[in-house]
Amino acid sequence: MGDTDREHKETAHYSSPPCASSELEVDHLWHPAGPPTQAQDVPSWRRAERQRLRGLRMAISATERHMLAVQLAQHLQQLLARHMEGTRTPVVSAYWPIKGELDLRPLMTELYNAGTEIALPVVETRAAPLVFRRWTPATRMVRGDWNIPVPPADAPEQTPDILLAPCVGWSADGYRLGYGGGYFDRTLASLNSAPIVIGIGLLQSRIATIHPQPHDIRLDMIMTEQGVANT
Repeated sequence: MGDTDREHKETAHYSSPPCASSELEVDHLWHPAGPPTQAQDVPSWRRAERQRLRGLRMAISATERHMLAVQLAQHLQQLLARHMEGTRTPVVSAYWPIKGELDLRPLMTELYNAGTEIALPVVETRAAPLVFRRWTPATRMVRGDWNIPVPPADAPEQTPDILLAPCVGWSADGYRLGYGGGYFDRTLASLNSAPIVIGIGLLQSRIATIHPQPHDIRLDMIMTEQGVANT
């Protein structure tokens, strides 16, 4: 899953997703016009692609973004129903939308009301695996270091059966371009039981490749507003 991203200010905890991790990268100040020619060029190429794709995403109107989110949620709900069939109290790790990401919070509430456990990933320690804290519609959220709402520190930790990973960009071979912190890759590598990982992205965010590196972990599938984009 490509260069992925897997509370409270007073405790120096960080929120989900680690949206500002791209600002923490130590990339070269180089913005390529074309694909990288060497492995050491990949971080800078990815940084430029993130900026480009985030710009395209932010240009979508709020009305259109809402419609796209509704369409994607419908496809995702059907997919989750198939994958969770027969699973006893499944745990789905979702995300709190930031920077133009599609808002799946209504689906989170629907899933919770139907008996699914919902968790949100939280960065408790930089450059360490994420933890997943239980979320309910009644959870009183707190602000993370980047002012993103997260479940409080006393929320129970859970291990997800299915993990939804928001994509800045994605490729048809199942790799995700995230925010650059590597949190999701690090987390997936640390889990004893690997969840089903579904990338959530816009159809317009498809790119030919992220130029996968050895640390990048391939997602199980990508979901867009038009349904599953790969298998």
